[in-house]
Amino acid sequence: MIEHETQIRVCYGDTDMMGVVYYGTYPRYYEIARTELLRAHGITYKEIEEAGLIWPVRSFHATYLKPAYYDDLLTVRTFVDQLPEVRFHIHTEIFNQAGEMINKGEVVLISTSRETGRPIKTPEWLLSKFREMGE
Repeated sequence: MIEHETQIRVCYGDTDMMGVVYYGTYPRYYEIARTELLRAHGITYKEIEEAGLIWPVRSFHATYLKPAYYDDLLTVRTFVDQLPEVRFHIHTEIFNQAGEMINKGEVVLISTSRETGRPIKTPEWLLSKFREMGE
């Protein structure tokens, strides 16, 4: 399994009038965390895109368990439990400062050719890097 934890401080712009993190902010938290997961293992989205691969989102699912508030320091745990052949399933759990899970979900990305816009198998060079991450 490949996993990483990222901390995100809730900024004022992420909240509604009640100081609660707006539900539409969570997809951005998921994206920040998956970008940092890759970066922590020596891969960047920029490098992937320059190699001709893009990952559009096919689906996003989130379960909101408890609210997060302005200035909370959140821990976002991102993990991958299977290598991405074409579909790339990324699981996310978000915890508040008390260690309580406040949100969980999954994003599914599709390995896509940047040139044609068509789904493709994830290139072997990238799968090899994912295998190294899981060791």
